[in-house]
Amino acid sequence: MPLFTPTEITDNYMSASVGKAASPAWRLFVLGVAAGLLIGLGAVTSSTAAHALDNAGLVRLVSGLIFPMGLIMVVLLGTELFTGNALMVTAALDGRISWGRLARNWAVVYVGNLVGAVALAALMAFFGQLNIGGGDLAVYTAKVAASKDALPWGNAFVLGIFCNLMVCIAVYLGNAAQDAAGRMMGLYVPVMGFVLAGFEHCVANMYYIPAGIFAYLNPAYTQMIVDAGINTAVLDFGTFVTANLVPVTLGNIVGGVLVGVVMYACHGTKKAKKAEGKAAKA
Repeated sequence: MPLFTPTEITDNYMSASVGKAASPAWRLFVLGVAAGLLIGLGAVTSSTAAHALDNAGLVRLVSGLIFPMGLIMVVLLGTELFTGNALMVTAALDGRISWGRLARNWAVVYVGNLVGAVALAALMAFFGQLNIGGGDLAVYTAKVAASKDALPWGNAFVLGIFCNLMVCIAVYLGNAAQDAAGRMMGLYVPVMGFVLAGFEHCVANMYYIPAGIFAYLNPAYTQMIVDAGINTAVLDFGTFVTANLVPVTLGNIVGGVLVGVVMYACHGTKKAKKAEGKAAKA
């Protein structure tokens, strides 16, 4: 089947954004919870596959090959993901939705994503999934969380920018295809790339870091995590929010909005074409 052109993708997404902006808050929240859960499941499965590997490059490769299933499920099931919704800026720029409606969507979806991902993290940590490898998965989960919380603020911000550049490019590529296989492939490759590169995704981190905190708080794993030499001082929710979630979220917004602004500016929309036609006749 033929691909949609970049102009068609931009216009299709702006049209879809009108519906997203008008959606009731309860629906946005429920779909946001679902998306947080689905992205979290991508993190669960990739961590499980990679936790026993010693080579850092191989860990990233295996994680990158598996993690994209989360975004694929999010898009094909029509759920609401904060990072992808950064592209709704195109509809605001075109005057199809108000900036207030854009902010409303982002806020409700963000909270929903957080609820879904953190709830999944608690269930994994306290109901046995981290027992895999005799608790080695719990130690790995805490190690990942501590490493993310220990990132310098500026590093987390910049890694967040590049992450959502790739996520929003993935959304564009996924929307280029008109069949399920093509959409999945378009979504898969850039997301695999951001995981391989070690970029930071705020919704994924809503699972990764709370899961590590909960693992440390679970008496079954606490001593194992301490014995592994992990910096447990950063495994708390205050550090999670201030040291990682805030800078990564801001970076994700910048990266996603940048993709939206560039695509809107460089690829004519239907509204822009009408304006150009009127100017030409004049």
